[in-house]
Amino acid sequence: MSEARKPRPSLGRGLNALLGDIAAEPVATTGDAPSGIRMMPVGALTPQPGQPRRAFDDTALEELSQSIATRGVLQPILVRPHGRNYQIVAGERRWRAAQRARLHEVPVIVRELDDADTFEIALLENIQRRDLNAVEEADAYKRLITEFGHTQEALAKLVHKSRSHIANLLRLLDLPESVQALLVDGRIDMGHARALIGAPDVERLAAEVVAKGLSVRDTERLARSAKNADSTGGSGGGGRNADIAALERQLSDVIGLGVKISYGPKGGTLTVAYSTLDQLDMVCQRLTGEPL
Repeated sequence: MSEARKPRPSLGRGLNALLGDIAAEPVATTGDAPSGIRMMPVGALTPQPGQPRRAFDDTALEELSQSIATRGVLQPILVRPHGRNYQIVAGERRWRAAQRARLHEVPVIVRELDDADTFEIALLENIQRRDLNAVEEADAYKRLITEFGHTQEALAKLVHKSRSHIANLLRLLDLPESVQALLVDGRIDMGHARALIGAPDVERLAAEVVAKGLSVRDTERLARSAKNADSTGGSGGGGRNADIAALERQLSDVIGLGVKISYGPKGGTLTVAYSTLDQLDMVCQRLTGEPL
């Protein structure tokens, strides 16, 4: 376990601490910029390919564009050197709106940032502005875990949310893409999606939820019935299966990792899924009683 890669220290400071007080100052697109902010051609900036936010509301973007055309860009865009140009770390929406407003230059702050810091800041900005849908947020957390070695505990501290919140969002990625799309489009909400996780024929169930306009509680009953029927071959005697599923969710929330319980007449197994060696270390420490 001593060879496990330790998680990199996370920013955990938020955008204000990173940019300093200067980021809160109004910035005009003409005249002298405040110290630390420079004006840069719009064409010199490129979006970050892996930025957490993938959907930009066209109506909201047009409204921002009209505001920028009248008042200018009021908050600088955070960028980092990237080849001969600069890559946007935070502020892609402002950059897109500035293009629509036909601005030639925008105010920027340049910082030397590595890939992990860049992704963390982009995630923080979008979460603070509530710009990410649940699936985008879950995808971002998964990337921070798999690519940059964060644990769920570290993520919870970074974004100032509970570990159970992180775990619940990550489980959304177990749903088929078509069901995730229903969540993104607002045809089902988080409660519906969580109830459907692990259910058999989940796409059919999700379609039924949408068609009938079922409540979250109705969806839970529908998913429970489908799970019971699946585990008993339709005999209706699988009440224990719902209890096991509830126990799996409870254990997953406690340890912050996916838990699977298999059982039968002669016993069963409890499986804990981990993605990184740091997570495996954490499980071993919990089992042995060592301090985390």
